[in-house]
Amino acid sequence: MKYLNFVFLIIIFCSCREKVPPTTMEKTSTVLNGIEVSTFMYQIQELDDYTNIDLLAATEYDMLVVEPGFNFRDSPYDVAYLVSRLKQKPNGEKRILLAYIDIGQAEDYRDYWQPDWIAPTSSQAGYPDFLVSIDPDGWSGNYPVAYWDAQWQDIWLSQNGLIEKIASYGFDGVYLDWVEAYDDDMVRMRAEEDDINPENAMIKFMEDIKNKGRTVSNDFLVVAQNAPYLLDANPSYYRSVVDAISVEDTWFYGEGDEGWDSIRAGDLSGGLRHAGDYSTANRIRQSKKYLEQGIPVFTVDYCRSKENADMVYQLSRSLGFIPLVTRVSLSRITETPPF
Repeated sequence: MKYLNFVFLIIIFCSCREKVPPTTMEKTSTVLNGIEVSTFMYQIQELDDYTNIDLLAATEYDMLVVEPGFNFRDSPYDVAYLVSRLKQKPNGEKRILLAYIDIGQAEDYRDYWQPDWIAPTSSQAGYPDFLVSIDPDGWSGNYPVAYWDAQWQDIWLSQNGLIEKIASYGFDGVYLDWVEAYDDDMVRMRAEEDDINPENAMIKFMEDIKNKGRTVSNDFLVVAQNAPYLLDANPSYYRSVVDAISVEDTWFYGEGDEGWDSIRAGDLSGGLRHAGDYSTANRIRQSKKYLEQGIPVFTVDYCRSKENADMVYQLSRSLGFIPLVTRVSLSRITETPPF
């Protein structure tokens, strides 16, 4: 009975979604750096193509989350062009531009990956030994790290490191992926060996990222993706660090490494992804804690079906969240823009 209210809410909205088209519902919004944000788009692939940058630039989204791409080992993005085109809407109004970064995993396609590094396996750590394991969701070339390791943090926080570069290019802040590294089983085992509190270490790392960005830009933003239960470790501390949170897969998910047109690029629900603490009802319950703390909540769900997308926009907004529905590859502009 504990989560009956959430289940009931979902049933009610599912039954009436045809009567209230989501695009006519009152939009939820927040204000970041003086800019009202009620819509956003998230694209981290295929931005080496100027045409795709221009397509994003022509949209009216209030916030864009993009791969900055300047540190790809092969085919880096023209980040100067990307930032210059995306910082403003077509009418000249400013919008929020966030750089997607993965702080909890090393990626073997980045220029920080050295020739002598050895990728870990599911049973053995890599080299350097902050490379702990393989990605549990099936993303190739991604390896959870001991994020408290000085060598790993130096990549991000050193003078002329990645955070300083991102801020200097003109991004308004960062969108942090794999904050949930603190809750990865293999990473937690390493933390215990190193006598590290994984929750506190992650929040401290995020705080250091924010402070480093603010040495360049006074209002540098930090938005966390996922890891919704990290708030419970230290609510006041976490609230002081994050400017917003974005939660994936509340209603629908897609499989890792699937292309845009794959039948598994979205519309998936249930199973282990939606079990226990990460059931839809529990994700909603935990996300609402952020609203109670004054922290805006964005949702990202992956759908191929317009019917499912419409349902997500309706449900997410009704709960006070700011939704986006796209597909798991994040390689194009969604076909269901919420304008």
